[in-house]
Amino acid sequence: MQADALGAVLGASQAILFDFDGPIVDVFRGLPAPAIAKELADLLTGLAPVLESSARATDDPMEVHRLAQEGGSTILATVEAALTAAEIRAVKVAGAPTAGAVQALHAARDAGRHLAIVSNNSAECVREYLHLHGIIGVVTEIIGRPQLRPDLMKPSPHLLIAAATAFAVPPNRTVLIGDSVTDIEAAHAAGARSLGYANKPRKQAALTEAGADAIVFRMQEVADSIGLSSTTS
Repeated sequence: MQADALGAVLGASQAILFDFDGPIVDVFRGLPAPAIAKELADLLTGLAPVLESSARATDDPMEVHRLAQEGGSTILATVEAALTAAEIRAVKVAGAPTAGAVQALHAARDAGRHLAIVSNNSAECVREYLHLHGIIGVVTEIIGRPQLRPDLMKPSPHLLIAAATAFAVPPNRTVLIGDSVTDIEAAHAAGARSLGYANKPRKQAALTEAGADAIVFRMQEVADSIGLSSTTS
């Protein structure tokens, strides 16, 4: 049943959109996210002491970034620049791509699908990683975190709609592959399909409950299904 759902979703999609952190690489594998969150919290606290308790209450760098907008545009710009620099440091030591990810990217390209990475991470860090691993040429579009607009990050549909617009494809003919509930929520908001990548046991239930159209446990499943759908179409 799950294989049938996967094949149906991918087969009906003209554009395949990949989240970056998870489906392509564990961005913070070598430089843990809590350490970056602390760096950003220290920076934000120095700029806006009133935000200290909130900044230190999370170990998610993206949440510190979102919080920084409460300090105004100048503070947000400073924190965002620091986050981007940290992400670039992180991807340099993140190691190999997620098993099956490169195969999935090549399968999508070889099947003639539009192909984009759509991420709350910065486009700069995505490009850095793809260059490091020799796969930059496989991806048509990289749509990263909107500059100084954390409110437009997923679960906002903004990034998905931007990808669909870039390809001149209706959002309902796109599918987002992501490993978080916010990915599924963003896909729903955009009118797109969604594949939940349950790379940890606890994620299957959460992604299913969020309304993912299908669930995969390995990125190789995506590669195999795209290849099968392209040979049978």
